[in-house]
Amino acid sequence: MKSKPEYLAFNVPERMDFVHTTDKVQHMVLQSGITEAPCLVNAMHITASVLINDDEPVLDENYKEWIERLARF
Repeated sequence: MKSKPEYLAFNVPERMDFVHTTDKVQHMVLQSGITEAPCLVNAMHITASVLINDDEPVLDENYKEWIERLARF
């Protein structure tokens, strides 16, 4: 199986924010030329996470409220 490691870096000025990466990841997959293989996306920082959901602004707000209730900062 072929593999092609790629890395994305994001500078997020807010303490908490959502970065929509679908277009960037899709472009990287297409550029790789690989047509069949899993695509692993993970956060390389301990305080970051990857969420997979529909691109709905209401969901972003719901997640923010939920996270703030869970761990106030």
